[in-house]
Amino acid sequence: MGVKRKREILGRETYGATIMLIRVGYDMAFHFPEPTAIVLMLSLHPSRAATIRQPERLEVQPDVAVAEFIDAFGNRCNRVFVPAGRVLLRNDAVVEDTGQPDPQVWDAPQHNVQDLADDVLQFLLASRYCEVDSALKDLAWTLFGQTLSGWPRVQAICAFVHQHIRFDYMAARANRTALETWRERTGVCRDFVHLALTFCRCMNIPARYCTGYLGDIGVPPAPYPMDFSAWFEAFLGGQWYAFDPRHNSARIGRVLMARGRDAADTALTTTFGMNQLVSFTVWTDEVSEAALRHPQELVASFTNRPKLL
Repeated sequence: MGVKRKREILGRETYGATIMLIRVGYDMAFHFPEPTAIVLMLSLHPSRAATIRQPERLEVQPDVAVAEFIDAFGNRCNRVFVPAGRVLLRNDAVVEDTGQPDPQVWDAPQHNVQDLADDVLQFLLASRYCEVDSALKDLAWTLFGQTLSGWPRVQAICAFVHQHIRFDYMAARANRTALETWRERTGVCRDFVHLALTFCRCMNIPARYCTGYLGDIGVPPAPYPMDFSAWFEAFLGGQWYAFDPRHNSARIGRVLMARGRDAADTALTTTFGMNQLVSFTVWTDEVSEAALRHPQELVASFTNRPKLL
């Protein structure tokens, strides 16, 4: 997942926590045989607005009109209509982060269904890739019915999925469901998440799908190019908390882009016509205050980044 860079101690502090700066962005190219409409979900989530230090710069080449709207789940979306030929999409930003791992709140309780708010209730229901109304329901109660409710139960689900599903980029498939992930025992991060959040919903724990950036910060670098990441949030003790069955560990520097019931609600690009992905590069790296003051250093540090295509 990109080249690991030496972590620097940044001296600035807010509310007692050291501020970490993370540069995020992407560069992707498509070929379209004919003019095509596209919906993009490639911006930072509105909840990240207050943490942005260097504003996003969404670029579409050739230059076309870009319209923005907020979808039903509160995600920032863009609409474009591109001509036939090669189309480049690029974005780049720097955000502040606490630099702390995901919170671990082991005493966070599970809520009774009758006490859940209306806007939370939907995240108990079946969705496109999460078949709550399938064989997974009985399996979930068999596997997790005797675990402690609340946080320990969600963590048990994450550990189980992490142990029983094999991560394999070459086995990626855009239409794999949670039930198929269980039967095939393989997948990528979205498949881990779909299975885990389906188990949660089967156990009456609201869970929603998340996608965004997650770099190799505080962990050894992964042996493959950077990609976008998926995780989920479970509703416990009146709050949403991040869980990650793919890595099954608290991570530093999650940068949210979109949330929804599953990957169908958070598709980064939805194209209304044929296309071919030509190249794809994602970056998520810690940077220093000094690098922000000297933009040429940022540019130089990303010239040799590995690409997926």
